[in-house]
Amino acid sequence: QQLQQRQARETGICPVREELYAQCFDELIRQVTINCAERGLLLLRVRDEMRMTIMAYQTLYESSVAFGMRKALQTEQGKADMEARIQQLESERKELERQVAEWKAKCEAIEKRENERRVNEEKKHGEEMAYLNRANKQLKQQLDKFLVAEKK
Repeated sequence: QQLQQRQARETGICPVREELYAQCFDELIRQVTINCAERGLLLLRVRDEMRMTIMAYQTLYESSVAFGMRKALQTEQGKADMEARIQQLESERKELERQVAEWKAKCEAIEKRENERRVNEEKKHGEEMAYLNRANKQLKQQLDKFLVAEKK
């Protein structure tokens, strides 16, 4: 009835229930001590051991919660650091891709310019060869005329 009146929780850690159970256990110890002092002392030791164990469990629980919170914060910090690193790497990648595109364009321009130069050189060479062949042919014809004229 007192548990319901003081709105004690039915499950989990409840200070109201803990206090009522402690009062009940203390009353048991008092009554047993009246009948037999040795049993009363043993129950006192049991109660003290139980309280120490509960306190140790509470300390362990609190430290584990604190550890969990620290790890969660470290994870969040690590996540933020990783996201920043990802952003940095992505910007580096974009810059490198831009450089690659720039170098490809330069390479294509150089290739085009060199192809045009080669075509012009071939054209010049072809024209020069045609000129030299014509000149050679004319010189042969003139030589043949002189040789034919001298034979006569």
